[in-house]
Amino acid sequence: MAYELYYWPGIQGRGEFVRLALEQAGAAYRDVARESGGMAAMTRLMESGGHPPFAPPFLKSGRQVIGQTGNILLYLGARHGLAPADEAGRLWAHQLQLTIADLVQEVHDTHHPVGTSLYYEDQKKEARRRAAEYRDNRAPKFLGYFERILADKPARNWHLVGARLSYVDLSLFQILEGLRYAFPKATAKLERCLPRTVALHDQVAALPRISAYLASERRIAFNEDGIFRCYKELDG
Repeated sequence: MAYELYYWPGIQGRGEFVRLALEQAGAAYRDVARESGGMAAMTRLMESGGHPPFAPPFLKSGRQVIGQTGNILLYLGARHGLAPADEAGRLWAHQLQLTIADLVQEVHDTHHPVGTSLYYEDQKKEARRRAAEYRDNRAPKFLGYFERILADKPARNWHLVGARLSYVDLSLFQILEGLRYAFPKATAKLERCLPRTVALHDQVAALPRISAYLASERRIAFNEDGIFRCYKELDG
């Protein structure tokens, strides 16, 4: 039985973290909102009774509907060997994923610091100030945290959790991919201090299933409607 992934069509966004896990797991899934009638189906589930999701992404597995990126990955990680088997390891992986979620929100707020209902053009002044704070302080703090975790591992262990690939590795790969697109100059400078993070990125990109996915039409290109947006004036 195929999973059903519900997320906005045309952007990677938070749904991409789920797509990467599904692709690496070799799981059959439908990206429903990209299909004919998919947006209407997504709206119906959000407006249903019981335990409706607040917003995409959410995943339908049989009759179960699971919302929130970190929650979906917690579920998929246990089912597809993308998380440790022990409780302490699963909680550590989940903790790291929630930290990545915090980082994703801060990246989003560099171009929408006032409100998501406003256009970027309506908040350019505030965005410049917020982006400068992000580039100078927040990005080094977040990525430095993950670099320290990786630096504590043996030289050949590039995984964030334990000694095997987990969904958190896939998510950190996506973070660096997105930052290279959104802040190419600032990220290139920061990467000089992140050798283990860059190595993790390169190892994930070389995984056969991930490599095939990145080269496929299933991988939506970065664009200025998603979380990671390339505005030159925000790159310093």
